[in-house]
Amino acid sequence: MEICYLLAFPDSAEGKVPPPEQFTGLKDAPYFQPVDIDLVTLSEETIIVEGYAVSVSRQRYDDRVQMIECHYDLKDPFDSSVLKDRTKIQQSLQSRFVPDAYRVAGMYEEYSILLVQEIKTTPDKWLEKNAVALATFIRSQRESLDNMEIEELLQARVHYSARELTMVDWEGAVIIAPNADYRSDIALIKIGNYQLLRYRMLDQSIEEMLDKIRETFFGSRKRFRPTRGIISQIAQHKLEIMLDFERAEQNMLLIGDWYTADLYEAIHEQFYLKDWKENVSTKLDNLESIMQTIKDNLSISWENLMDRIQLFLWMVMLLGYLYLYLLDAGWITMPSK
Repeated sequence: MEICYLLAFPDSAEGKVPPPEQFTGLKDAPYFQPVDIDLVTLSEETIIVEGYAVSVSRQRYDDRVQMIECHYDLKDPFDSSVLKDRTKIQQSLQSRFVPDAYRVAGMYEEYSILLVQEIKTTPDKWLEKNAVALATFIRSQRESLDNMEIEELLQARVHYSARELTMVDWEGAVIIAPNADYRSDIALIKIGNYQLLRYRMLDQSIEEMLDKIRETFFGSRKRFRPTRGIISQIAQHKLEIMLDFERAEQNMLLIGDWYTADLYEAIHEQFYLKDWKENVSTKLDNLESIMQTIKDNLSISWENLMDRIQLFLWMVMLLGYLYLYLLDAGWITMPSK
């Protein structure tokens, strides 16, 4: 059987950016372009990892995320000894392609897909027969799962035909296609992983911005007066985050035919993308409230400062008038030369 291993991590282009490509290969794609994601192919190569030939394709999405698609063959992916080899291969691929900073911080996504071409029974019966082995493969663990966990894990299934099926889970998937027509399904799963990582990146950006606000306004024991320059910098960063959020929301304008729509819905649900969207949206709203409070406080501080300056000028004028009055009344005499 063939394994497709996906890796995704933050990556921005430097220097001249090649013209973007279009997503192709979606099943029964309509006349319109269903995916609004700028895609650039970086490289394609075959490397040897732990004694296995691995075909590697590297792409960049929206100049934000690098997506790596790796393919290699395993004779029996359900065998415990082969499971060790798969773990070593994946760890080696992570070390080779994912920058250390992102690996240490966990700011990357990995996803395993089992590609099955020939089976002797129907896809549903094959899944049920190999349910325990598939659960172990997808979760990459040796501990046995109970029947309820296995049933939940294999629940999200989408049929393209009587002989073709795709099962999606949070950590892995199974694609059964007699003609090895995996391309469309893999493309959608890559999009799901891309969107998940984008939401995680946005969430991290908001947290970093909140940390900066805490450090700037509340980190010092000395009383600190915010300046309009600092407020402007924070507002600009917030605007960038909001634009990125809108971009992440709009990159699936039209999903295509019935099958891709159903499969994307399953991916969307299994990856908890709705929850991530709501979480990021809520944090953006909270950030907006914090920014408005800071602006209000800055406005009040500025008004207080102007009031004090105005009071000082009135005191100077009052002293001037008092001096002139005393001088005119003869209480004060001008010194003679």
